[in-house]
Amino acid sequence: MLKLRDGIVELYKKVATSIPPDVEEALRKAFETEEPGPAKESLSRILENIKVARQSARPVCQDTGVPVFSIAAPKGLSHRELIDTVREATVIATSKVPLVPNAIDVVTGENTGDNTGIGFPVIYLEETPDDTLRIDLILKDSGCEQAGRTYRLPEQSLNAGMNLEGVRRCVIDAVEKRRWSGCLPYIIGIGIGATDDQVVVLAKRQFFRKVHDYSEYPAIADLEKTLLGEINALANGPAGSGKRTAALGVKIGINHRHTSSFSVHVSVSCWASRRARLIW
Repeated sequence: MLKLRDGIVELYKKVATSIPPDVEEALRKAFETEEPGPAKESLSRILENIKVARQSARPVCQDTGVPVFSIAAPKGLSHRELIDTVREATVIATSKVPLVPNAIDVVTGENTGDNTGIGFPVIYLEETPDDTLRIDLILKDSGCEQAGRTYRLPEQSLNAGMNLEGVRRCVIDAVEKRRWSGCLPYIIGIGIGATDDQVVVLAKRQFFRKVHDYSEYPAIADLEKTLLGEINALANGPAGSGKRTAALGVKIGINHRHTSSFSVHVSVSCWASRRARLIW
């Protein structure tokens, strides 16, 4: 597992110090179409920051966030060994990249100093039918993490029923309550399903998707496009004065729900949507 460990260390370095090409492309397009003013200047600084981080191999954002792994492992490969390998790589990467040590003991308040602890980093594991080990990593920013909201439809205060229109109303409400704080433009991840815990994870998994892809389900793809347009029509993009670029993408994941339950979670990521994949 030593080679895999070293591969994960390099994955950490790639994720921390560079922005995925599709996200950078979306930011460049936003810069080109944004009106002159503070928002366009903000996008210019973002693009320059990405360039400098890549050239200097330093983290693109001072908050290296919470490491979140999604791992698809072939049958027969020990999940326990994979988890141990990820944790070993995390310790090395914290020192080598470097990453900000963010793992805090909730009882003592002490920092472990190496980004490992109980349930830290976050690791989701599943079995894949082929022989390929796929490891996806995002560094989830802590500021935007605080903006996440869970809704249970119907929601009378929003006049939101148990349908996709109700989902739309929830997402707009969550974005408006965010009050455009943090590092815009955003990427919005949404999970829909039967239970609160299920939809929170599902929403987070949407950040592994590329900015310009759409759901395989036509009705959900249409909703993703509609919401992106509506969010960007709410004004206030980067620096609080943009007219076009409050969000780069909206991603929706769905599960079946119970006859009497309809949970929706809205998760937010800033422009520094740091992710990459290791194939082993």
